[in-house]
Amino acid sequence: MAPARNAAHEEESAEVEVLFAEAAKLDTLSRKFKASLARLEESNQALQELMGPVYSNTQELQTMNSNIDKMLEVVDKMLLPSEDKGKEEKVIQAGPEAVGLAEYLASLKRIDRTLSELSSTGLKFNQQTIGDFKKLLSEGSEKLQKLFHSILMENAQPLEPLHYITKQIPFPNIPQESVSKLGSIDSFISSPTARELSYNSRELPSIRIYSEIRGMYISVSMQTLSTASITTSKRKGTDEIYRPGTSGIATYASGLEGVFLAEFQSISAVFPRENWGAVFDNTCRKALADFAKTLRELNMHIKQNMTTDCFLAYEIVEIVTNTGLRLDQKTVPMKLPFADALKPVRETAKASLPELLEDIRRRVSGLQALPYDGAPISFTTDVMTRLQTMAIYSHPLGSLLASIGNGNWTSVNSTSAGSSPSLPSLKSLDVGLDGNQLLAHYTMDTIETLLTSLEAKSRMLLKGKFVSGVSMANTVAVVDRMIRSSDLSQILSSGGASAKIENWRKKGNSAYLDSWREPCSALMDVQYTNRGARPPSGGSGPIDSGAIVKQLSGKDKDTIKEKFKNFNASFEDLSTRHKGLHMEREVRSQLAREIQAMIEPMYARFWDRYHEVDKGKGKYVKYDKGSLSTQLANLG
Repeated sequence: MAPARNAAHEEESAEVEVLFAEAAKLDTLSRKFKASLARLEESNQALQELMGPVYSNTQELQTMNSNIDKMLEVVDKMLLPSEDKGKEEKVIQAGPEAVGLAEYLASLKRIDRTLSELSSTGLKFNQQTIGDFKKLLSEGSEKLQKLFHSILMENAQPLEPLHYITKQIPFPNIPQESVSKLGSIDSFISSPTARELSYNSRELPSIRIYSEIRGMYISVSMQTLSTASITTSKRKGTDEIYRPGTSGIATYASGLEGVFLAEFQSISAVFPRENWGAVFDNTCRKALADFAKTLRELNMHIKQNMTTDCFLAYEIVEIVTNTGLRLDQKTVPMKLPFADALKPVRETAKASLPELLEDIRRRVSGLQALPYDGAPISFTTDVMTRLQTMAIYSHPLGSLLASIGNGNWTSVNSTSAGSSPSLPSLKSLDVGLDGNQLLAHYTMDTIETLLTSLEAKSRMLLKGKFVSGVSMANTVAVVDRMIRSSDLSQILSSGGASAKIENWRKKGNSAYLDSWREPCSALMDVQYTNRGARPPSGGSGPIDSGAIVKQLSGKDKDTIKEKFKNFNASFEDLSTRHKGLHMEREVRSQLAREIQAMIEPMYARFWDRYHEVDKGKGKYVKYDKGSLSTQLANLG
């Protein structure tokens, strides 16, 4: 067993020794590899240091080669414009009429594109060429502007506006062929490059040329309407109030509206949208200035004839305001230009409202006499005719009265209430009132100013209430009749106007009927209840006049006779005077009914009791009940 173990041990020891020998060899080989790797890295580093400058030089050569290629391209491009310059110069110098607008614009666009490319190089070598191309571009732009001008002039012959207004046909636009050319020209001469070459780069030449030519065309075309507006509005030698629609201002405004609408359509077809407002404002400026001048002249005429021609001011306010609103909706904002032109007339229209009230006071105060028969004066009809005419202009008057403030029209100084620094009245702050209500208030203020002034004047000039009462009743009748026969009835349908007029009617009737109380007083008698049984009266049975008279003493009979005599004298005198007075039909009828209602019952009672005092002779008892009723009926 022992020899076997020794042999195995020796074999294992030999194997270990072999392994150690192999490990020593591997270690030696590893050190050699490391040494070789170190030498290789040193060689690589030396090689990199040697090849670095060579690589850098290669990159620089590549960049230089690329730059040379680009330079050759630029030179080629520089040579090309020089070659094409002569051809473009011939086109530009020939003009758009000779070569055609399309070819001319194409040439200018090519020049503009080449000029942009040359400018981007920044080379001094190109400056001469750039300058030449700029001259060509400037020359071409000027010739296009002249063509733009000539095309517009071909369509700028003044027209006769009445032809289009009376036949209700649209005003003519610029022809479509011309519009197309104008639009093409504008697109170039309004470009940034063309504007830089112009003397005034802020102003678009196309807008300036268009507005000058078309503005003059509109102004001259409207001149006849302006003249007609003035001549038809200025009436000579008449005190009649202005009749609605007789002035030519409505036709003038209609002409402006029609020509402005047509012009806006042309502008929107020629220019880009962002320029519509500027072109339209500049084009319409002269025509609007002429319109404002016409309105100022009419305003001077209205001021000189305020009480008769203020209605022309109301008409102008309505027409011009509506025209501005319609144009504002169909074109660009036009309310302000028309409002500025209207301002003087509008202020005069506002001032006329208190002036008309003051005119009533002044005219009535200046009366030296009133009709002795109580007839209404013609001034009453004049005032009511004013109000009837005002009713036609209810819309503009509602606006004017609102700007003054409710009730602030009662004095001449109140028209500045809208701009006065003083505090407004409580009435003027009543925002619940619409235009018609304000006009109703003004109308009643006018009527009451007239009636109050006439009442005071009649007390001064007419003797007694008999005539003054009839005068007032007649005046109220005229006022009421003219209200009912016009649009004033609708305006005054609410707000207590009817009650106010009725109070004035009762006031006049009462003053007149005071005189008829004198014959009534003669029919008053005294009855004594201590002188036997009282005879029946009223509805208790027939009255025995003989029995009543028989009970009277001689003195009482004389008193009754005197009463009959006084009644007869007073009644006949009043009847004669009544028939001699001028009364409106409705006044005479109404007063006759009231006189009959006052006298007939009292006379019937008195006659029933005492007619036998005359014993049928008719010396004192001149009228029986039937004849008196006939006489009273004849008063109507």
